[in-house]
Amino acid sequence: MNVVPLFSERKEAANIWNETIHWWNDHSIKIRFVETGEKYWFVLGGESKRSQTNKSFFKILSKSEHYERFKKGHGGEAYLRLGTYAKKSINEVKDDAVCNCGHIKEDHEEEHNHDECLIEECECRKFESFQVNLLKKKKTVTDIKFLQEDDVKEDPLTWNCLYVNKYRESN
Repeated sequence: MNVVPLFSERKEAANIWNETIHWWNDHSIKIRFVETGEKYWFVLGGESKRSQTNKSFFKILSKSEHYERFKKGHGGEAYLRLGTYAKKSINEVKDDAVCNCGHIKEDHEEEHNHDECLIEECECRKFESFQVNLLKKKKTVTDIKFLQEDDVKEDPLTWNCLYVNKYRESN
C-alpha cells in the first residue's frame, strides 16, 4: 500500500523529497494516525542523516473508506511517495474520466461552453475532476501506528506534534 502526501506543485513536492525525505533512513520513518472522533491526525517524521533537515509533517483529515481500508490492510508496511494533484476541466480529461459528482464525462453536456451534468437528479453545474501524479522515488515505512488521542503521550513524534499544534494553543 502507498501513503502519498499530495502537493499542488511538483516543484514543492520534489524539493521536500530532495531536501528532507531523501535523507531519512527507511527504518527511522514513522507514520502515525491519531484518531479524534470523526477525524484523524496524519503525522509523518523520520530521523535524518543531516540534522539541519529534521522535519515532520502533519495534516488533520476526515476519516474515509480509504483510511479504513489502509488501516485494515497495510500489513505493517507501506511505501511513502509524494504526489501532485491538479484540477481538470471537461476539455482536459479522457472520455472515461469521472466528475466530482460521480458521473462520467459523457454524462455532461459539452456544447456551448456548458458542461453541466445531464443526469436528472444531479445538481452538478460544471464538470470538475482531478488528476494525481506520483513522484517516482519511494521509501519503505515499517513503523506505522494507529493511536487514540489519549495514547499520544507515549509516542514522542505524536506528542510533540499535538502539543505544539493543538494543546499549547488551548492553554
